[in-house]
Amino acid sequence: MALLHYYYSIKEEWNLRLVALTVDHQLRGEESKGDLRYVQQVCQEWGIEFISAACDVTGYMKEHQVSTMVAARDVRYQFFKEQMKVYQAAYLALGHHGDDQVETMLMGFVRTASTKALSGIPIKREFVTGLIVRPLLCVTKADIVAYCEMNDITPRMDPSNQDDRYTRNYFRNHIIPLIKGENDNIHATVQSLSESLQEDEYFLQIEAEKLVMETVHFTKESRQATFKINAFKSYSLSLQRRGFHLVLNYLYNKLPRHLTYVHEELFFKLLHDDQGNAQLDFPGHLKVEKSYGELIFSFTDSDIQETGFNKEVSIPGKTILPDGSFMIANLTEDPFEADETVLVSRVKDLVLPLHIRTRQPGDRLSWKGLAGSKKIKDVFIDAKVPRRERDTWPIVTDDHGKILWLIGLRKGMRSEYDSHAQYVKLEYQKDYTQGDNHA
Repeated sequence: MALLHYYYSIKEEWNLRLVALTVDHQLRGEESKGDLRYVQQVCQEWGIEFISAACDVTGYMKEHQVSTMVAARDVRYQFFKEQMKVYQAAYLALGHHGDDQVETMLMGFVRTASTKALSGIPIKREFVTGLIVRPLLCVTKADIVAYCEMNDITPRMDPSNQDDRYTRNYFRNHIIPLIKGENDNIHATVQSLSESLQEDEYFLQIEAEKLVMETVHFTKESRQATFKINAFKSYSLSLQRRGFHLVLNYLYNKLPRHLTYVHEELFFKLLHDDQGNAQLDFPGHLKVEKSYGELIFSFTDSDIQETGFNKEVSIPGKTILPDGSFMIANLTEDPFEADETVLVSRVKDLVLPLHIRTRQPGDRLSWKGLAGSKKIKDVFIDAKVPRRERDTWPIVTDDHGKILWLIGLRKGMRSEYDSHAQYVKLEYQKDYTQGDNHA
């Protein structure tokens, strides 16, 4: 009410269009309805536009399994968003004051190890069509009460603010008075600290975004992130920490409630440990795997995990694989192989049709110079292929299951050159137009 009155007092001078938004959370029955009617009556007296809403906080709590405070905030801000769009408003002014700031920062200190949480409530931030602004963060609740008395405003008080079952109320009613006994100007001290921390955080966040852009590779379709460990570690620890959280924000649709600073500690232990290959399990089926100098974030839930395949190779023709890569096969009299993406074999040495598939138990491969054969698993290990890629790696076989080509890694026993023979030429190509991108 003090905030509304202040804007009302400068409305003409500043040429403001004021719209008062009031939410009934329907948690206090007739009492909260009375609050709404009170604001509506004052707005009528002062000639201020008035918009109200009654929100089902209890239903939201049950549906989303969140606390009363979180549910009330979510539904309230959803209403604010809708009205900002309706009015194409430049500002949403909220009445948080200096005591609220002290409470918020102390609660952040008790609950989390995040510097972002410790920086408190911002004076302004972007919101829908404009900015959220909090002009009263520089004054105390006592200052606001005095302002109301001076201007004959009789605000209605919410008795639930005295209920110590809510964490904020406990801080408000018991912890803050003790601190004010030592420093009655604590709100100014905390606000100055908050602004400094927010300025520092803003700068560090921009630098962390640069880190992520330069080192982290995202695959959108499979919600995967990969980076070279040494490249990531070349940045300062403060940027690594923020980069880690940016990756999580990108991968998760919504951060899990059970994701805590403990997971951050485990991540950094994995990152900086000399241990070779290892992995962590994060909430929501997210795995963090350390493999051959890389760190890979990937989900394991069945709806996004790739599955094995077995396709007959069209000769001549194009065979498309599940990940968008493809095999082009043609008949030729030229046995030349340009690189590891091409295999050429005499037709008479092959048992057709050919197949392209993923690995199977017992798979082995022989090649010239090798005594006997070698397990495909061991070929992957020797080539340092990450475990996450092995189950989807393409393998070419004949119709009897003999492995001819572990694509990109090893080719099997080769045909002798025959100038009069007909050859099958296989060319493997990745479809780089799909999926992979840096973010």
